[in-house]
Amino acid sequence: MGGLSPTMMATKAAGCGGGANGGGASGNCCDMSVRCWCRWHCKDHQHGGHHRLLSSGFLFFLGCFVLLGSIGMLYAWLAFTPTFRTTLAGSRPSSSLLGCQEDNEGSWSVGVFYGDSPFSLKPIEAMNVWKDGSAAWPVANPVLTCASVSDAGFPSNFVADPFLYIKGDTLYLFYETKNSITLQGDIGVAKSTDKGASWQQVGIALDEDWHLSYPYVFNYLGQIYMMPESSEKGELRLYRALNFPLQWTLEKVIMKKPLVDSFIIDYNGKHWLFGSDHSGFGASKNGQLEIWYSNSPFGPWKPHKKNPVYNADKSLGARNGGRPFVYNGSLYRIGQDCGETYGRRVRIFNVEVLTVDEFKEVEVPFGLTEPNKGRNSWNGRRYHQLDVQRLSSGEWVGVMDGDRVPSGDPFWRFILGCASVAVVAVLVILLGVLLGAVKCIIPLNWCVHNLGKRSYAFLAWERSNLLSSKLRRFCSRLNRAPSFLRGRIRPNTCVGRLVIAIIVVIGIALMCTGVKYIYGGNGAEEAYLWKGHYSQFTLLTMTYDARIWNLKMYVKHYSRCSSVREIVVVWNKGVPPKLSDLDSAVPVRIRIEKENSLNNRFKMDPLIKTRAVLELDDDIMMTCDDIERGFKVWRQHPDRIVGFYPRLIDGSPLKYRGEKYARRRKGYNMILTGAAFIDSQVAFERYWGEAAKRGRELVDKYFNCEDVLLNFLYANASSSRTVEYVRPAWAIDTSKLSGAAISRNTKVHYQYRSNCLLKFSEMYGSLAGRKLEFDMRKDGWDT
Repeated sequence: MGGLSPTMMATKAAGCGGGANGGGASGNCCDMSVRCWCRWHCKDHQHGGHHRLLSSGFLFFLGCFVLLGSIGMLYAWLAFTPTFRTTLAGSRPSSSLLGCQEDNEGSWSVGVFYGDSPFSLKPIEAMNVWKDGSAAWPVANPVLTCASVSDAGFPSNFVADPFLYIKGDTLYLFYETKNSITLQGDIGVAKSTDKGASWQQVGIALDEDWHLSYPYVFNYLGQIYMMPESSEKGELRLYRALNFPLQWTLEKVIMKKPLVDSFIIDYNGKHWLFGSDHSGFGASKNGQLEIWYSNSPFGPWKPHKKNPVYNADKSLGARNGGRPFVYNGSLYRIGQDCGETYGRRVRIFNVEVLTVDEFKEVEVPFGLTEPNKGRNSWNGRRYHQLDVQRLSSGEWVGVMDGDRVPSGDPFWRFILGCASVAVVAVLVILLGVLLGAVKCIIPLNWCVHNLGKRSYAFLAWERSNLLSSKLRRFCSRLNRAPSFLRGRIRPNTCVGRLVIAIIVVIGIALMCTGVKYIYGGNGAEEAYLWKGHYSQFTLLTMTYDARIWNLKMYVKHYSRCSSVREIVVVWNKGVPPKLSDLDSAVPVRIRIEKENSLNNRFKMDPLIKTRAVLELDDDIMMTCDDIERGFKVWRQHPDRIVGFYPRLIDGSPLKYRGEKYARRRKGYNMILTGAAFIDSQVAFERYWGEAAKRGRELVDKYFNCEDVLLNFLYANASSSRTVEYVRPAWAIDTSKLSGAAISRNTKVHYQYRSNCLLKFSEMYGSLAGRKLEFDMRKDGWDT
């Protein structure tokens, strides 16, 4: 027995007495006193019993955890499709084979802005720049992303810190690109010959053995220079272009300081260097700014008398955020507000005094409207770098980076996800305790005091060690908790069942939350790039006063979708709501109609600024990701009706049937325009053409079939394919919740539509010969 003395044996026997198994009244070692807590291993039959208890408790824990995990994965499968399925499959779109990996620094991209002045800049989508080749009507920001750079053969996690250099009618854009392989910042360059609407990747302009960013490019005495940030090297380096824009040589190390985000400007007869040094003792990170001056960009540089001119709160805009500019004779500096997160926004300062002894600047309004779509907007969370310059035409053009997530977002999501899963583990243990499946919270063979024979010296050390004593006492009390809980909460009572149900529900919710944080990505439902461009569409719905509840929910949800530019509400009957009653992230326009007609849905509207229009009933709710996928498919086929609800029209006589019929027959030839993308210019002209007059009269007669008519008009105008189906992850009919459904009687509704089919077939020809097979690969999942 390890050489224990008779006195010690007697002490242990006295301490463990009282039950058949030496475990006290409860009959198990989990209820032992502190004195015998470490005697769990002393009897073979007890030791084997503990393993049986551990096995049953462990199996219960494992089974419950696997069950909850399966529920979490099912939730992810439904909620994050197709992102989650792509993640599980280990495949990515072509643009992300190497690039566009999630990065703790962010998911930065670059947009283009225009204005009559630096203080009236508007994004490119507001200027109605159209590109036919990519069906970008209009082109929308961002114009430069990790995907566009990676597709050009330069794997990138993000692009940021944009600077322009203008040569004639060509814009050159220098930017930081974080290499997806080396995880190091390099300087990339792209060029544009259409004022920034489209960009051609030229290549990597500068690649050193250390991190590079903030590629400040400027002209001096006919030479082009670049001064990127090289704070990791501990130097401020000036490069000169040998063969612009890709070949550069080191001209001079102008300062042996790890300055970040520095620029040089020629102002009032001197060259001024602004930069931040965060390496010094007492320096406020992102809140420090120094000024230096010289007679040339090459130095020598002398420090400003009041250096550091800023060393305060990081939200005040001390750190530079782009190229300074002169407007109406005044010098303006761009700074970063890093208060909430790094690079939260840019702030503009009017430099009122700049001498070798004095410096004074005051903040002025920027005038840029911040997006309010949250993570669904490419710059919804932060924007921290702006370069604005005047073109020869007098117009101002600016490039600015933006990010949809705060700094460190992947790390904090992972931490929150792990914390949620850990709480689920605790709840499973608690559930096992209440059900009697878990006897000991701390398994006996985990105890450091239960690992076999120990010497007298080790036993003496245990008695004298305070930490070990406290640990034994804590574990002993913790292992008495199951008996205490089972005595207070009995699972066969109503209260016990309620407690167990609450634990299960909370466990499921936390497991889903954990899976969402770990596998669900950054939560953004992003737009899809097509041929190097993003674009926007107008959302149009038709409703009346009995469905205001649907409309409010509809506007709040869809206005946050990334590519939605405007929501047009066709108001057919009753008193319309006030715009202030609608919570919208985009402009909402209510178009009040004189007559209550379904033909109003396709009425010509010159105020619509996009070619793409999504006709979407106000009682249909689906994810923004489904909408964005549908929009991409429509941009690939703008001559078609692209939608989410297929129908198959066949048989003799023709009969209108639901989607299940099309599924059974494995084909479709019609797309309902209650949820479909159309070309507003083409569709509206066809619908209001003379050939459609008789069809419109039939729509008014039945107060039905306007979507059926548009399908016939498309088919009548072309012998090629005219419809395209996109499968949504899920869709909910909210009219069933509000009781305001337009077609309450399905049988009558279908009969009207069958009558329309017969009439329209006589007018415009049959659709029966245009059957298309469902193709899962082309139903929007291959994006």
